[in-house]
Amino acid sequence: MLVINATVYPEGSFVAPLCVRMDGGRVQQVSPTLSPLPGEEVLDLAGDYLLPGFVDVHIHGYRGCDTMQGEAAIRAMSRALYREGVAAFLPTTMSASPEETLHAIAGVRAVMASPEPVGAQVLGVHMEAPFLSPLRAGAQRKEHFCAPDMETLRSLTGGSLQGIRLLTLAPELEGSEFLIPAACEAGITVSLGHTCATAEETHLAADRGATHVTHTFNAQTPLNHREPGVPGAALTDDRLYCEVIADGIHLHGDAVRLLVRAKGADRAVAVTDAMEAAGMPEGSYRLGGSRVLVKDGQARLEDGTLAGSVLTMGQALENLIHRFGILPEDAVRMCTLTPARSIGERLAGRICPGAPVPLTRWTKDWRMMGIVDQAFPACNRAANRL
Repeated sequence: MLVINATVYPEGSFVAPLCVRMDGGRVQQVSPTLSPLPGEEVLDLAGDYLLPGFVDVHIHGYRGCDTMQGEAAIRAMSRALYREGVAAFLPTTMSASPEETLHAIAGVRAVMASPEPVGAQVLGVHMEAPFLSPLRAGAQRKEHFCAPDMETLRSLTGGSLQGIRLLTLAPELEGSEFLIPAACEAGITVSLGHTCATAEETHLAADRGATHVTHTFNAQTPLNHREPGVPGAALTDDRLYCEVIADGIHLHGDAVRLLVRAKGADRAVAVTDAMEAAGMPEGSYRLGGSRVLVKDGQARLEDGTLAGSVLTMGQALENLIHRFGILPEDAVRMCTLTPARSIGERLAGRICPGAPVPLTRWTKDWRMMGIVDQAFPACNRAANRL
């Protein structure tokens, strides 16, 4: 497929007009002028925006499926997320028994080894448990929490760290001083979350190699003018990427704007933290073995605790622009390139040769029209709109 007359976001800024050729689930060419090949479908965007596929590094579930259910569910997530414009994602675990955790990780590895023919690329596992503080458990089941330890991590992953891309832990817990550098040495990005850490402990974790903060402001020490906690340290430490859930529920608009102004689009990572109810009608669902009630766009445990979200990346981008007033070029970067870079991913989140599809098409007033790829006939693309 050849896309012409597009306003493209190849990497960090808009360029127009550009042509983009896609084939085999990848971007093949990007150039101001490309001629159609014999029999090639041509799509004229008439100046509309063409963006990289979204990259979601923190997502538990989607459309009735959950990472903890294993391979079949992760494959279904991959197929469904693709239709929403997600090019790559990290299936994210919850605190669970060792057997349940092994089952989920084995499922992720199976999809990585044999990807869905038309599906969002699985980049690895985000383990959001079990090295968390019981005082900041959120919707995580604290009966499965344990002290940070490399041998425990290896046992939970079947003796191999293959495929473990992102690890959330509480840095104040005894043992984290050894696990953080060991995990980083093994190629795992370490994130700070579900934590009672002070600002000083947060900076110290960055000294040891941590580079990421899980759902900033949520399930961590608050920002106070004398005790700035995790958010205060994270917003001022240039080594740390900060996740932001831009659903208008997890964070006040001013907190979103504060985070983006402090970190810049190069360090602010839009995530969904979505659970299985995302893309589904409101009602009763499950997350990590707990009942979740979804009403008015909010996912909460029966005691009122927020339990992930029902956000999509497309809606996150629209919210950042229209609801929170973030510049479009910054909002796009937060949903594509920055999440990829936060975990060391080089191709996803970009429009360059080798980058995964789908790409997404947006109107000039920043509304998502749908996905752009060669997998769906042009007559069916309208059905893929958000």
